[in-house]
Amino acid sequence: MGRTILLGFLAGFAAVLVFHQGAAWLLHMLTVKAQVGTGVFGPVGFPFSMAPTKPLGVPQLVSWAFWGGVWGVLLAAILRGTRLPDLLFGFVFGALVLTLVAFTVVATLKGQPLFAGYNQRIWWRALLLNGAWGWGTALLLRPLRRF
Repeated sequence: MGRTILLGFLAGFAAVLVFHQGAAWLLHMLTVKAQVGTGVFGPVGFPFSMAPTKPLGVPQLVSWAFWGGVWGVLLAAILRGTRLPDLLFGFVFGALVLTLVAFTVVATLKGQPLFAGYNQRIWWRALLLNGAWGWGTALLLRPLRRF
């Protein structure tokens, strides 16, 4: 179980840096630089934000990566105990579970509107970015499934 926790955390942490933020970079390049897809996703800001978060002042990217690691532990435990198609499940898990938690629990804690104020652009962006994280985490966890 310790190996699952460690590898899950590392995979989820790395997936934020590579897959989540990589997808955000692609969306930024499409929506801001090429002016493509803004009707669906809205303009996507530049990724890899080092802006401080409240209350500790940790850079946003580090905070996201840490929480990606925490979620990676859960995803690793689920994938280890099942025979689900890992990449598909990872994408769906990231897209649905992380987005719903962000739009309900996290929004409430931060005093933001529930469900992103029903802004469809934010929904599509979150589903894609969180799905990219889940897919990437599942991909990085593939060696774990052999044990």
